[in-house]
Amino acid sequence: MDLRPQRYERTPEEMLKHLEDTTLTPKFSAGVWYFYPAGGRFHEAYVEPGSIEEILAKIAKMHDEGLIDSSFGVEAHFPNEVNWDNVDLYRDLEKETGIRLITVIPNLFYDRRYEFGSLSNPDPAVQGHAVDRLKESLRLNVELGTEFAVVWPGIDGYENPLGFDFYGMWRRFEEGLAEAMDEVPGVRVALEPKPYEPRGNNIYRNTANGLLMARNVESLLKSGGNREILDEGRALVGLNPEVGHVLMGHEELAYAFASILREGRLAHTHWNSQPLGNYDQDLNVGVLGIDQMLAALLVMKMCDYGGFYGIDINPERMPAERALVLNMNALNTACAIVDQLDYGMLLEATYSPAENRGVVEEVLTKCLAPSSVKLKKVPR
Repeated sequence: MDLRPQRYERTPEEMLKHLEDTTLTPKFSAGVWYFYPAGGRFHEAYVEPGSIEEILAKIAKMHDEGLIDSSFGVEAHFPNEVNWDNVDLYRDLEKETGIRLITVIPNLFYDRRYEFGSLSNPDPAVQGHAVDRLKESLRLNVELGTEFAVVWPGIDGYENPLGFDFYGMWRRFEEGLAEAMDEVPGVRVALEPKPYEPRGNNIYRNTANGLLMARNVESLLKSGGNREILDEGRALVGLNPEVGHVLMGHEELAYAFASILREGRLAHTHWNSQPLGNYDQDLNVGVLGIDQMLAALLVMKMCDYGGFYGIDINPERMPAERALVLNMNALNTACAIVDQLDYGMLLEATYSPAENRGVVEEVLTKCLAPSSVKLKKVPR
């Protein structure tokens, strides 16, 4: 997937034409873990666990019922959810429905051996195990022809900063990632930053940390295949920002997404709702922060994002199928609102703010107002 168009900065005239001539038509994806939510720290699971066969059967049934189509993508972790022994189950799903596995995610956070980190672990044996697992997951990505490999360093980080070797933590992680990428060249990695949880402080806390990490890792890549891709101006290390993680860090959503798009590194996105700060709630899309969601979607349209919109929620108290449809409906509705904005007024206010005070608010109010509301004419 060529991410270079994301970097293009349009003139006001070009931006107006682009916005008026395009529509937001998101492609959706969801992780297989979503269909049978596990228990948490304070409660047991509310549903009985299900097998991968049962999960893929649920996805196939949703396709047969017309709730999702062949453009839908599946995400899974290696080796617990997808591996060399069960990969044919995913191939069968694709043959039957067209729905394919779009990313094989190395599970670098759950195993007991990763108690003190995976790729950043100071124990060479444990760090080597994580690198080997990453290499094998990249090989499976190649085998399946996926578009990227998400990497979430959830267990890499620290709690007590006193005397902590920050340089070593970052170096070990980045060198381990580069080693794996050079052994299995040509696979884009998409890092998912998160400020905290499960570690008190995760290794790459926010969007800026993720962008710095991406540059650092690319500078370490040596294989001919990877260097050739980088020399073409293509990113090999991108980001997979999750709405909830961005808001946990008190970042502004549209600003964070635009920062990634500006470097042509937005490889994938994860969507949900989240109050500012707080623990990672993974609420349904549109439950909270509608204003931030609309602003972020407009940025996606302005900057030519063409990837998947991953539904990353924890539907503990409703059937997963119902939650998935609710989230797709919410995102499609939000995209339709963005597509109906008065771009002429909006861009006038953007580029000539002194002559268009309050116009941005007027545009948003007009787009959200039901037809039964009689809006007063705003004085000029």
